[in-house]
Formats: sequence, C-alpha cells, structure tokens
Amino acid sequence: MKAILNFKKGVWQKPHRVILAASVLFFIFTVRLGGQTTKVETLVLSGPPASVSFPLAYAVASGALKNVAEHVEFKLWMTPDQLRSLALDKKTAIMAMPSNVAANLYNKNIAVKPLNISTWGILYMLSRDKNRTRLADFRGEEIVIPFRGDMPDIVFQILAKKQGLNIQKDFKIRYVTTPLDAMQLLLTRRVRHVILPEPAVSMALRKSGAYPIKLIAPDLFRSMSFQEEWARVFKRKDIMPQAGIVAVGDWANNKALSKRVTDAYSQALKKCMENIAVCSYAIAPYFGYLTPEAIYDALKTSKLDAVDIRASEAELKYFFQKLYEENPALLGGKMPAEDFYR
Repeated sequence: MKAILNFKKGVWQKPHRVILAASVLFFIFTVRLGGQTTKVETLVLSGPPASVSFPLAYAVASGALKNVAEHVEFKLWMTPDQLRSLALDKKTAIMAMPSNVAANLYNKNIAVKPLNISTWGILYMLSRDKNRTRLADFRGEEIVIPFRGDMPDIVFQILAKKQGLNIQKDFKIRYVTTPLDAMQLLLTRRVRHVILPEPAVSMALRKSGAYPIKLIAPDLFRSMSFQEEWARVFKRKDIMPQAGIVAVGDWANNKALSKRVTDAYSQALKKCMENIAVCSYAIAPYFGYLTPEAIYDALKTSKLDAVDIRASEAELKYFFQKLYEENPALLGGKMPAEDFYR
C-alpha cells in the first residue's frame, strides 16, 4: 500500500497512469472491505407481520439495500409452516423469526446463522378486564392462544408452571391458527382474553374503537405484559430475546452479505424510531391487513433493539434454558452449541 501511495509527482501528469493507479487502489480497498461493493442479483428477505419485520421492510422501502442487490424482495410468512418452508427453499437469504425457531433449525442441521436479536418485548394479554394484571388473575378463565407450541404458547406455559399453575386445570385453553383469528374472536365478544404479540395488539385496540366494529366490540385493555411478568417471576429485567434476523440456506456462510444486511437493519430500525409516522406509512403495504396506525402504535410500545447475536448470548442462553426445561423439542432436542452465537 505504501508503495502505491508513494507516487512521484510526474506520475499524476499521465492520465493513463492515473486511471491505472485508481484502479489498483479501488481493487485493494474492495478486497480489504470483504468485497462489499459486489452486488447480488436478487436478495429475498422474509418475516412475519410483527415488529421484528418492520426494519427489514423499511430497509427495502427506503432503498437502503440498493447497493447490496439489484432486486430486493420482502416475502411475508404467516404461519410456522410457511416460515420453515421459506428457510428451506434456498432462495430466501435473510429471515425474521422467533429465537427458538432459529435454535430448532440449527439443531436439526439446517443451514441458519443468527445475526441479531431485535425483539425484546412484544407479547401481551389483551383482555376485556383491565384489573387482571398478573397471570394468576386469569385462573379459571378461557384464554385464546395463537400458534400452538410456538412463542406465545411457550412463554405462557413457562410462566404458568413457574407459579404453580396447572395448565389443564386452572385455565381453559383455546388454540387458534393465527393472531388474526384470535383478534376476531375477541372483537366479536366470543372470548374475553387472548394472548397476542405486537402489532396484533395495537391492531385490535384500533379496530375496537373504530366504526363500524365499535358498535359491537367490547372495551379492550392491554391488561398484562408478559415481559413484566417474566421479570417479576424470574427476578430479571423485563426483556425476553424473542426474535431477530437469521441468514438461511446458502447465505448462512456469506459473512459479507450478512454484515451489510445486519447494518442496514440496525440503521432502518434507528430511522424508524426517529420518525415513526413516516416509517409506518412506508412499510404498511408490505404487511397486508396491518394499517399504518397499528404499525405506529406497535413501534411506540414494542421493546425493539437490534443487538448483535454475540452480545445477546447471555440472555439467549437463560431464555433457552427455560425453554429446554419446559420441552427440549422446542429447541430441537438440545441446547444450541457455542457456534450458534458466533
């Protein structure tokens, strides 16, 4: 490098030598930056209609990845089955997913590389009773839970058992396929309590106060925070490493691409939180039934912080240990190896 930069004055008077020197410098800087100027043809990102996906969608909407790929696409997944299908299709590069699903896929020798944890608190009990603020307050009640065996159900069962509550005897559990199904049951007065993640909580609260649904919908309350219940029961901070982004398939070993997308994700989240209204309207078209207003409310209330996977290790290990004690199958039969966090 020193030899290249130590040109004699006369060199700069030769246009062709200037071009040659610039090309050499460009090549060296490109190599040292890990080929970051190289663009891929197509970059497919995917995530659920949840807060963890908002920065991915905003990175696409704002053009933050235009220097990474010629064409960038965001695909929505709605169910765990769709998530797993996309993780295996060899076309998707980066996915937003629950942390335990990432661990489960990893332990089944499916190519995944966790990049960050960004969702630390989006789970609530949405209820018609504002006075029930702890899980024990719901003893004897029917509770609707979406995604049986996945994050809402897992956290509910862990917290219930920790407090000596019997899932079968102390509650009447009703499982539904998606948060939208649970929300509809609540809005039409067929149930009183549902466990929902953001932004489904904000969507339900908005809908219950708007015409014509307002005419039949009950008053609803964000009565219990599962993050606060977790902190109270386990005597920890009111955060849970619930979800983040993961490189999948052939992309799992592409460190240069992963870093660029991770950086873009962090910047997108930062910009979203700096101007929530602009972000909400920009990304709403990517999420079907979600309104900009619901996205706005969800961004206001969700605990979002893009933390590198290594820096998330301690919280993840504690969280995974609780999941493993509940049911090893939730993590694919074992705790993830150290490489999962590297």
